[in-house]
Amino acid sequence: MSESTPTIQLTGKQNRFLRGLGHGLRPFVMVGKHHLSEEVVKSTNEALEAHELIKVKIQEGCLADRKTVAAELAAVTGAAVVQILGKTFLLYRPSDDRIITLP
Repeated sequence: MSESTPTIQLTGKQNRFLRGLGHGLRPFVMVGKHHLSEEVVKSTNEALEAHELIKVKIQEGCLADRKTVAAELAAVTGAAVVQILGKTFLLYRPSDDRIITLP
């Protein structure tokens, strides 16, 4: 895996705003039985750069805890975990183009 980058901190208002935006999203990345492979990290980085806010789904084959997977993927990609709900979670990382303007 690539080295860890610092994660960003969000205020409560920003977190609520991003949860609202993420409600209708479909999962961009799927985490399966291989946990956080290089391919998962690479596709997560690409999706975050293109969209800033993405939904990640943990599939049935993944044996790791959902909170652990979310925290590890956020740490590796330098993103913030916005929400963990069931087997899906939202990640946010601002890109250079700043697609989403936070309150």
